[in-house]
Amino acid sequence: MCKKLKNLILVLTQLLLSLSVYSQKDVTQFLNIPIDGYKSEMIKKLKDKGYKISSSKNDILIGEFNGVSVNIHIATNNNKVWRLMITDVNTMNEQDIKIRFNNLCQQLQSNKKYISALVSDSSYMIQSNENISYQILVNKKRYEAVYYQRPTNLSDNEVLSKEIKEKLLKKYTQEQLSNPTEEIVKSTIEEGFSYMLEKYSKKSVWFMINEHFGKYYITMFYDNEYNRANGEDL
Repeated sequence: MCKKLKNLILVLTQLLLSLSVYSQKDVTQFLNIPIDGYKSEMIKKLKDKGYKISSSKNDILIGEFNGVSVNIHIATNNNKVWRLMITDVNTMNEQDIKIRFNNLCQQLQSNKKYISALVSDSSYMIQSNENISYQILVNKKRYEAVYYQRPTNLSDNEVLSKEIKEKLLKKYTQEQLSNPTEEIVKSTIEEGFSYMLEKYSKKSVWFMINEHFGKYYITMFYDNEYNRANGEDL
């Protein structure tokens, strides 16, 4: 492989080290609890954090999160936890839900543990004059914001570089990589960023506005996409 392409892969690898993760052990976390393992284990860990079992259902936990009273629901796939769903206990009016939604966006945007799924400088923030009740009921608009947790375990330079090279060798021969064209250089960049986005998307934290009889509440989702069903049981 020529020096030019090696240097490009090295630059991409350094970028990936700051943005991505190699090991699947680095999964989404809620209050430093990995979204993984069996449901009974998750319930115990949440109880250790101070959450209580709901009197109406023994697999729903209640408590406070980020200053709000919430219910926590646990979703599993093949007996492994893949999602925590955190819903507001109390509903609120349209103006208050816009403020709550925008506050959550600001909190996650300013938290260095997260990165927005938006690729530009655009924002999820709701404008103060927007009629969300009309948008939801008439236009069926979904108000949601998606973020990714940054990696906590960073991998070795050589491991990441090797993985990128292996992906390239599935598309090009060693001889082509040794004398790369502009197309191959472009492909190398695309493979690097594709790898980055793939790893990010496995650790999503997102939230949305829900409506209930003219009142509104927030539902948050902490997802471990490694454990999510992908049709393997069909």
